[in-house]
Amino acid sequence: MEQQRHLTQILEILAVERFVPKSAAHQWMGRKLREREAIARSFVAKALYRLATSRAVIRALVESPNLRRICGFERKSDIPSESTFSRVFQEFAKTDLGDQVHQVLVKETLKPQLVGHIARDATAIVDREKAAPPAKKETPASRKRGRPAQGQIGEKKQDRRLTQQISEEALESLKKIPTHCDTGTKKNSQGYKETWKGYELHADVNDCGLPVSIILTSVSVPDSQVAIPLMKMTSQRVDYLYDLMDAA
Repeated sequence: MEQQRHLTQILEILAVERFVPKSAAHQWMGRKLREREAIARSFVAKALYRLATSRAVIRALVESPNLRRICGFERKSDIPSESTFSRVFQEFAKTDLGDQVHQVLVKETLKPQLVGHIARDATAIVDREKAAPPAKKETPASRKRGRPAQGQIGEKKQDRRLTQQISEEALESLKKIPTHCDTGTKKNSQGYKETWKGYELHADVNDCGLPVSIILTSVSVPDSQVAIPLMKMTSQRVDYLYDLMDAA
């Protein structure tokens, strides 16, 4: 019951229905689009209840009448099939529904005020999918070892990623950062090395712990490679005074 009350409060704050296409009056074939509003609310419930699959979401909706009504399904027969849930969830992921809702929430709640500190850090996300092989460094075939001959102009070295990020837009910098599943190692707060396979979630949070900007990258991406794009994203969303981060 307490978790259902918590879900209701979250849905009232997010108002995820605002970002879902409304039903068309002239539509006469197929399922009505208003069903997607209920699926969007179920999308939030899936995250809160930590349900791994669409089948688990459907099972929870069938077994709990209160949860079913909170999400917008009056009867069990109103609950779509597993394939419909999976297809619409995939559509939400492609259109960045969660990011849209988050940006509007930050703009409505934090933009009118001055934020004191933005704390920046990353956390591990363990995943079971197969890790991608390490990327091989590309070396030009014409490049020769050693110093160039007298009178020959050597190839200009490409600026480091951090140097490029200073003059780039945040979205442009993020396109160059790997986002595939791989394996990485880092030291924990006790100084011991931890190795995991999956991703890394980089976040900027305000004094109260509310995430302002979030970036998902490969594990092998150092925190320093994401700091400048995060600064630029956060500066566009809120006005703040100080950045707090570790040595990365």
